[in-house]
Amino acid sequence: MSPTALLINGTAGVALIIAAIYDRARTGRAVKMAIKMTIGMLPMVVVIILLIGVLFAFVSPEMLEQFLGAQSGPLGAVLVAIVGGVLHVPALLAFPLSASLLDRGASVTVVAAFITSLTMIGVVTLPLEIKELGRRFALLRNGLSFLAALSIAFIMGAVL
Repeated sequence: MSPTALLINGTAGVALIIAAIYDRARTGRAVKMAIKMTIGMLPMVVVIILLIGVLFAFVSPEMLEQFLGAQSGPLGAVLVAIVGGVLHVPALLAFPLSASLLDRGASVTVVAAFITSLTMIGVVTLPLEIKELGRRFALLRNGLSFLAALSIAFIMGAVL
């Protein structure tokens, strides 16, 4: 396990012990709630892991690098940002997928576009957003979020 993972898990463990000492009943309820949420997310996690496996089984690293690597340019980032905006994947699952894409030759710009659009744009939830916040606001928010996601991706690509 990496030092970062040890630090994060150790801190969480110490915080859990402190919370249990402070209020055992509430900590127990919180742990039960976390377990239920984890079990509820498990099917989606398994499906996404299977999809990643299938993707990497059928798409060669060379092909992946061609479409998502540095030579894909701005068009690759835009296309991946559109895909990220349409998908409804928890960010928790997007990070391991993004790490796998980076390992297989995807550019930092493309991966940043994917993660930022995935977390900032909500095509799947757009009807609810329109209903609750109004058409103009929902479309403006999603459009500006798309532009912001691309801007962040290009800055990340330039910096890293």
